[in-house]
Amino acid sequence: MSTGVMTVDGIDAAEEWLDAWVGQANAQAARSVELSRRVAALTGTAEGRDGAIRVTVGSTGQVEQLDLDDRVHELSGPRLAAEIVSVMRRAQAVLSTRVAEEVRATVGADTETGRAVIHSFDSRFPAVESEEGR
Repeated sequence: MSTGVMTVDGIDAAEEWLDAWVGQANAQAARSVELSRRVAALTGTAEGRDGAIRVTVGSTGQVEQLDLDDRVHELSGPRLAAEIVSVMRRAQAVLSTRVAEEVRATVGADTETGRAVIHSFDSRFPAVESEEGR
């Protein structure tokens, strides 16, 4: 029967456990900060129309660069717009893949943080099939 009195050994063990837990929490926090820093620097790039359209998106999926060469003049306005959006979505999917790689390299894809980050990017920027050859 327990008397409710903690022994010195019990206090030492509890302190060791707490120290280990705090160390793990601090390490996970440092990895999360590193992931955030890495993701903020990521971009995704994709090309379409045999390189005539090239889109680069930043870490939040926003278009940072759009390059068009003269071959796009062969397209109607609506078709050009559709092609640009398609290439942009592929660039965003590339970004999502790169984020998942950084998650695995820092916090791990099996952690709560890793799963949340990967899910966030996958749900916003799902993989798209190539529309080349349409």
